[in-house]
Amino acid sequence: MEWEIVIGLEIHVQLSTQSKLFSGASTRFGAEPNTQACAVDLAMPGTLPVPNEEAFRYAVMFGLAMNAEIGKRSIFERKNYFYPDLPKGYQTTQLEQPIVGPGEVEIHLEGGSHKKIRLHHAHLEEDAGKSLHEDFQSMSGIDLNRAGTPLIEIVSEPDMRSAVEAVAFLKKIHSIVTYLGISDGDMSQGSLRCDANVSVRVKGTDKLGTRTELKNINSFRFVERAIKVEAERQIDILENGGSITQETRLYDADKNETRSMRSKEVANDYRYFPCPDLLPVSLTDDYIEQLRGTLPELPDTKALRFQSEYQLSVYDADQVTQERASADFFEAVCKSCGEPKLTANWINGELAALLNRQGITIHQSPVSAEQLAGLISRIKDNTISSKTAKQVFEAIADGAGNADEVIEKRGLKQVSDTSAIEKMVDDVIAASPTQVENYRKADESKRPKMMGYFVGQIMKSSKGQANPQMINNMLRKKLGELL
Repeated sequence: MEWEIVIGLEIHVQLSTQSKLFSGASTRFGAEPNTQACAVDLAMPGTLPVPNEEAFRYAVMFGLAMNAEIGKRSIFERKNYFYPDLPKGYQTTQLEQPIVGPGEVEIHLEGGSHKKIRLHHAHLEEDAGKSLHEDFQSMSGIDLNRAGTPLIEIVSEPDMRSAVEAVAFLKKIHSIVTYLGISDGDMSQGSLRCDANVSVRVKGTDKLGTRTELKNINSFRFVERAIKVEAERQIDILENGGSITQETRLYDADKNETRSMRSKEVANDYRYFPCPDLLPVSLTDDYIEQLRGTLPELPDTKALRFQSEYQLSVYDADQVTQERASADFFEAVCKSCGEPKLTANWINGELAALLNRQGITIHQSPVSAEQLAGLISRIKDNTISSKTAKQVFEAIADGAGNADEVIEKRGLKQVSDTSAIEKMVDDVIAASPTQVENYRKADESKRPKMMGYFVGQIMKSSKGQANPQMINNMLRKKLGELL
């Protein structure tokens, strides 16, 4: 039996406002526990919430970027449930009339294929606090600093059919919110978190299966692994005659398994009702259009411009524009060295690998845009070979200086003098009579491969500093004369 996975995501994006959704308390990350929760955040008697206009502005910007309907009238409800780090005993959120309505976004997949994922809605709500379980032995601690921080919860339609598609959608949302500047998108700090609704059904059928919700996954890699392992669990149960229970599950990354957390609640369980302390919020057409005019160049538009302006391939353009910082880095390098293809190759290749190894972002790159441009310029003018350039790059990353300084200090300048190259070629040919004779007798089709011996000998004698292109050209000429 062939199964189909059906996935919908609920993505919680913490907005980068200076203060909380309904109070003036700070949202700064990293403060001592419980130093940034005020009386309003705790719903103390006599306090009243005041909506943060900046949060509404950010939510509308997101909706416009998603080509979504904007709720000109939105209301807040109270979602009632008990949790230790929910100090009010309820969460102020939006249900019936959210700030952002239906929209869609296009994701790019491997092989150049594209797919549109529909947005059901996005709503504003306040974040809860955080339970701390480390170093407390038999007890847990509660940090309420995060309580009241503004979020938009982005709810997709169940349009994704694989873990790969789900990750592509999550990355697209991450890209959009960071381009807009409405969130830093730092998953390690909880600025962007994901819940995945996963179900399976027999391929070719339309009826949705019973779904489970995988809660609070905080990395792209874990989202992919969690969805795969949960789908496998459900398929195994169904193929053995069992049934799926609708529930909330947690993903254990260490064991690569999901486990039950609680039975899945429905809306009635939360006893939603309109918040008596907050009036409906109305937006004018002029306000919405004014915000539309402030939107930056978004990832898809930037990728198309890079293809046109810099003649990048679709793949290269998509890669360097996934993050705004990477796109800015690319343009800074490219404008300095004038080599867009080489620039994209180095950013997507060596630089990406370096950042991944060190677990840092491009903002923290030990190789600046200016330094990378200098390195590419030395490849362009044949001062160094592509192979030597990798050594220079690593030296720059280790703090040894710019490309010119490293090349000079370590004697890495490529030998491109015609007479010097010719002498090296002549010496190797003279010292290799057997190989020359074999080359002469070989079929035409085998000779290019046999040239590798001569190239290797020359590179060895020059300590890797001879210009490979000049060596190959000179060898073809010299060996051709011996045929």
